[in-house]
Amino acid sequence: MPDFDVVVNGGLWFDGTGSAPLRRNLGIRDGIVVRASTRPLPVGPDTEVIDAAGKWVLPGFVDVHTHYDAEVLVSPGLPESVRHGVTTVVLGNCSLSTVYSTPRECADLFSRVEAVPHDSVLGILEENKIWQNPAEYVEALESLPLGPNIAGFIGHSDIRTHVLGLGRGTDKRIEPTARELEQMGAMLTDAVDAGFLGLSSMTNALDKIDGDEYRSRSLPSTYARWKEFRFLNRILRERGKILQSAPTINLHPNIAGFFTESSGLGRRKPLKTSLLSAADSKAYPPIVYFMLAAAPLLNRFAKTDFKWQHLPVPFTVYADGIDLVVFEEFGAGAAALHLEDQVERNALLQDESYRRRFRKDYDNKFSPRIWHRNFYDAEIVGCPDETLIGKTFGAVGDLGGVHPVDAYLDLVVKYGTDLRWRTTIANHRPRFAKKLAASSGVQMGFGDAGAHLRNMAFYNYPIRLLKKVKDAQSDRKPFLTVERAVHRLTGELADWYGIDAGHLREGDRADLVVVDPAGLDATVDGLFEAEVPEYGGLRRMVNRSDGAAVATVINGRLVYRDGEFAGGFGVTRTGRFLRAGESAADRSERETIVG
Repeated sequence: MPDFDVVVNGGLWFDGTGSAPLRRNLGIRDGIVVRASTRPLPVGPDTEVIDAAGKWVLPGFVDVHTHYDAEVLVSPGLPESVRHGVTTVVLGNCSLSTVYSTPRECADLFSRVEAVPHDSVLGILEENKIWQNPAEYVEALESLPLGPNIAGFIGHSDIRTHVLGLGRGTDKRIEPTARELEQMGAMLTDAVDAGFLGLSSMTNALDKIDGDEYRSRSLPSTYARWKEFRFLNRILRERGKILQSAPTINLHPNIAGFFTESSGLGRRKPLKTSLLSAADSKAYPPIVYFMLAAAPLLNRFAKTDFKWQHLPVPFTVYADGIDLVVFEEFGAGAAALHLEDQVERNALLQDESYRRRFRKDYDNKFSPRIWHRNFYDAEIVGCPDETLIGKTFGAVGDLGGVHPVDAYLDLVVKYGTDLRWRTTIANHRPRFAKKLAASSGVQMGFGDAGAHLRNMAFYNYPIRLLKKVKDAQSDRKPFLTVERAVHRLTGELADWYGIDAGHLREGDRADLVVVDPAGLDATVDGLFEAEVPEYGGLRRMVNRSDGAAVATVINGRLVYRDGEFAGGFGVTRTGRFLRAGESAADRSERETIVG
């Protein structure tokens, strides 16, 4: 027998099924786990050996909600995820993909919503977009030196923009003709045939377009009527594919429509539906009970196949000045973000009539919201006036005898983006965070890797969940076993999404992460900044929990160990495009035919 390419010795092995872990040595050859043995495995002169004694050996994590769609084209290694043991990422969420739209349309759709630089996204796509359809897009991805494996949704806003144009697609008076609906359906079908997971859509009008021509209109998907959604959902249901979306956050909630569409009552198939998001909201604390109860009850009694996406860590966001997406949710905040010119924006922020409008929005307790709108719960973490660091805007207002809104706007005008602050929007109560993480109606996700670069960093949320599980066991108050938590982050997601990932048994593809439980300490919650050359040197927020995820293997190749990436990472390919519903045997047969 030829030598093993990689041997992982002495680790506590979790196979991703939820089964109890076993002490095993793993032998990997040609990208496959070929041996899980209690006995020592032979090591050849070229075998990579990973000493996992005292450590956990897990399937690589599956991150189902990322926005790496532009970044992957110029930094295909996606190191900020891989270094934390993520071996599979899903693109194309929230109605946004780069398959059909022009580079400029994609930049307008992505940049303001996901808080990435417009000119950088435009430049990346103008230089690299060589595809015209889903099959060509998959071919383009597979030609890249991918780090992790990639799966993807086709975005409804992408499809709608291509069929209607960005202008008509964001005009509430326009309804697609029958021919245009058929064209959208054909595009969705082509994406499914190419191996996409399904369709991502958006109904929350909070997300706004960038650029000059249609700036501040909501995403095209939000203008669709239920007739259009039902037409596209019918294709997903018939093909057994997935709808990923988000409900409205306004006085006319549409969540019941999603529940109805997901239902399999009668003779029709249920529609797999993953919605944003299950959270313990500061704005609406009681809603957590609805989040906990709705999906399990619907899945049992209404025959739905419905999941909430949940970020299993506190949802803490940072902002430079007023650049934060939550301000889009009310008129005064959106008016400020509409203005790109700093002089014009400052003039608006100083206008007293504008301030009265802002204060009215801030104090309105009955308007729908994501942000709790409490400047007493918004801490200054960076400012040229260092005496303000550590204070809340509410406290600054009290010192000056002014309304918290005026205190905040005064500081934004004075310091601009040099004023940095943070607040926690959701998942702040450990009791409910644990209940959500354990709920059968919830799936782990919504980390938004690759987006909101200056606002948040959840690249290592799987590691942070494992820390919570370990700490709870140490406190003798367990809410998940370690094997169940691993399953939730790996095999459970892969099985639901229908992709060949998330398992680490003999015969499975060798995607794995070695976790040192001793490294699951306070360092996993740390936040740092790192330059992104692909985005003009912008410094994004990142995680650096290198003592926890100590090694990552993708498709049988050791790509990361002890804080360092292997030579050739991001230059030679380790990841693949994972086609929905395709097994390892199917892929091998297809590649043999193509070869």
